[in-house]
Amino acid sequence: MNYSADIQKTRRTFLPKEFTLNTWKDVEPFFNQLLQRDISSKPALDIWLNDLSELEAAISEDACWRQIRMTCDTENQQLEDAYNFYCLHIQPQIEPFADALNKKLINATSVSELDPILYFTYLRNIRKNIELFREENIPLQAEAAVLQQQYGQITGDMTVTINQVEYTLQQAAKFLESPKREVREDAYRKIQERRIQSKPALNELFDKLLKLRNQQAINAGFANYRDYRFKELGRFDYSKEDCFKFHDAVKLHILPLINSLYRKKAGKLGLKKLRPWDMDAEPEGTEPLRPFSNGRELLQKTINCFNQLHPFFGKCLEKMDTLNHFDLDSRKGKAPGGYNCPLAESGAPFIFMNAAGQMSDLTTMVHEGGHAIHSFLAHPLPLNGFKEYPMEMAEVASMAMELMSMDEWDSFFNDPQELKRAKLQQLERVLTIFPWIAIIDKFQHWLYEHPQHSLEDRTQQWVSLLDEFKDEVTDYSGLEAYRNNAWQRQLHLFEVPFYYIEYGIAQLGAIGVWMQFTQNREQAIEKYCTALSLGGTKTLPELYAAAGLDFDFSPQKIKRLVEFVQEQLERIEN
Repeated sequence: MNYSADIQKTRRTFLPKEFTLNTWKDVEPFFNQLLQRDISSKPALDIWLNDLSELEAAISEDACWRQIRMTCDTENQQLEDAYNFYCLHIQPQIEPFADALNKKLINATSVSELDPILYFTYLRNIRKNIELFREENIPLQAEAAVLQQQYGQITGDMTVTINQVEYTLQQAAKFLESPKREVREDAYRKIQERRIQSKPALNELFDKLLKLRNQQAINAGFANYRDYRFKELGRFDYSKEDCFKFHDAVKLHILPLINSLYRKKAGKLGLKKLRPWDMDAEPEGTEPLRPFSNGRELLQKTINCFNQLHPFFGKCLEKMDTLNHFDLDSRKGKAPGGYNCPLAESGAPFIFMNAAGQMSDLTTMVHEGGHAIHSFLAHPLPLNGFKEYPMEMAEVASMAMELMSMDEWDSFFNDPQELKRAKLQQLERVLTIFPWIAIIDKFQHWLYEHPQHSLEDRTQQWVSLLDEFKDEVTDYSGLEAYRNNAWQRQLHLFEVPFYYIEYGIAQLGAIGVWMQFTQNREQAIEKYCTALSLGGTKTLPELYAAAGLDFDFSPQKIKRLVEFVQEQLERIEN
């Protein structure tokens, strides 16, 4: 394997080197040039595609930086205004031109001379975009883009006071790991009470988004937003029925394992029943895992971990560090969550997260690091559209990195017992996340199949789903007010609708990669990198095949994979 992390910014040949995007007028002439150009010959088409790709990359990177800066500081009005200006005054102007360029490409006689294998997924996406485009949806999409960012502003301001110190909710979560049960319960209730304060605002925000999304679907001729969104996300290789089978398989094959894990946990804590504030706890006398103390240390330890796994992986993070492409520490006024943002021109992506010194932050960091490796490997592909890989494969990149990197977690833990605990926690999380994935996905199907639902209907359906996938060990009595709005903590519902089943599909793929890794480390890493370097130039089943995987999330496959995880858990425990 010979990959280089010495990533170079894409050289401009169509746009001026000093080009910056301030207003629509800055970019309009380049769209007009592309529209007017003759592409009847194959050489002319090749140049045209490269120029279009260059323009798309420059615009995409500008939009990404606006969003990055805003999420890093949600209290800065200028940064919010800059992002909103793009959403309301630049992107809506681009849409009709993008549609016209798509049609120009598809209708060109020379398109038949393009390599049918290399361009298959690219042209399939172009045709899909043409099919979905409706001019009347442009203002709706612009409004939705602005509204979606309000979620980060509302939740970024959430803090609680514990022991007379103000903490963000991410920082306060460390108290949920305390060996003292009263400390955990106090922190849990304070966090939930703070969420309840913003419940009306988040309900109002979601109602607006639901209405806008439903109208987009109707305008495009779809029965509901779910069907529209499946098409928009390019879900060519599985259907809503496959999602329903996944939900059922989680109940059938994974919930029993989770019940077993939670009974064991309750026993270790000396409890008959767990309460929600016990989920991250250790027995009295066992201190919580603290793999790092601040973002800088987290980054350095992750670089060391990645270097040991494969030097190329570590060099990717080092390159990002030299470019200041990290914002890792939690602080007030910062949007929640974590992400890896690919930068189409620069190549080296940006990682954003809210680290507070917990074990879950280590997992987030190596997860986003896996996404970053994907960005590096796909960047050399010649067209911007080739780099638009399916999200299901993107999450295999990140989740497989969580599992493979465990072999090198001595970068974070000197104590063998702490390292063992960390690995056990990770593998338990691999299993316990599945019901939440099923709940969030199934909830979204219901939300958009019933767009006229009332707030009471929504709450009732949410609680019904929580109960459907509930384990037998955790007691939620007296906590109904907290459970009723628990869906509001999932930013995907607000910002990236229907993007969640990907985590379930990809978790299965990641387990498959890890299974290969336990048998032949070098070969598994080679296949992993080969698959990621294909970007979006292959179909989802083909990308899985390149990684040595079957694209299969049937109940039988799920059963086999989770049994492997269970075996590994038992091996580490013993």
